[in-house]
Amino acid sequence: MIDEPAASVRAVLGHFIFVFIHPYMDGNGRIARFIMNSLFASGGFPWTIISVSSRAKYFKVLEKASVEGDVAPFTRFILSEMKKYS
Repeated sequence: MIDEPAASVRAVLGHFIFVFIHPYMDGNGRIARFIMNSLFASGGFPWTIISVSSRAKYFKVLEKASVEGDVAPFTRFILSEMKKYS
């Protein structure tokens, strides 16, 4: 159990950690985004869609987080996608 009070932090880290421990190209991204949105919703945040046009950037920042351990660009990316639809 994550003992993090901020839903936004739980959402971003929940997505990242799920993909990190389950790095398969079999649809785990859909599950990761569902987990992320469920955690966002628990904090009253809007449902966040990663648009097809943003897919390359999404993979780039997710890879950076996985390889370099730098989750900040991924967090900023998710925030920018959230702002598109709210």
